[in-house]
Amino acid sequence: MIEETIFMNKVIDDYQLWSDFKYGKSYALSEIYHQHVNALYRYGRKFSKDEDFIKDTIQDLFCDLIRTRNKLGDTDNIYFYLLKALKRKIIREITKLKKIKHSDFDHVPQQVLMTYSIEEEWIEKEKLSETEIQLKNALSQLSNKQKEILYYRFNCELEYEEICEIMGMKYGSARKMVFRAIKSLRKILVEVNVSLLSIFISVF
Repeated sequence: MIEETIFMNKVIDDYQLWSDFKYGKSYALSEIYHQHVNALYRYGRKFSKDEDFIKDTIQDLFCDLIRTRNKLGDTDNIYFYLLKALKRKIIREITKLKKIKHSDFDHVPQQVLMTYSIEEEWIEKEKLSETEIQLKNALSQLSNKQKEILYYRFNCELEYEEICEIMGMKYGSARKMVFRAIKSLRKILVEVNVSLLSIFISVF
């Protein structure tokens, strides 16, 4: 107990925290959950508008981790590990739901992609500014995959190797997609006199 109190009073790197979780130290699960649950929820909402579905899927994910933690591998990036695991679980659950009944999900399960919604990022705003409207329109012209890869790169700050792993892409393809997405945004935003910097500050 004293050892765990000491751990809680200092900064713990991801490798140590994950190792402590795997070995059943009680503080570690709570620390991991509270560090990442809000970000995981925002991420999950990119795939489905159903809030309860996303919340339940996140809870199920943590239950799975607890049940199998003695079999889990090591990681020095818990956020990336959880993103990857949550995406796999969302795809499995959507596939299962589609087999059971006709659902309101927008995507074919094998091709589930996030749908980046500007409105969700400015929730509870009664009126969008002119700049925000232009940003919304610019993003709407990107493909879902382009939106997804920009989200990982600029919001999640993942390295290209991590993006490749979570999206099942080759390194060169990932870099090209980011470059082309930014190029497309720059072209659109120049036409409406909005800086590219604004879109990453305001949205990502």
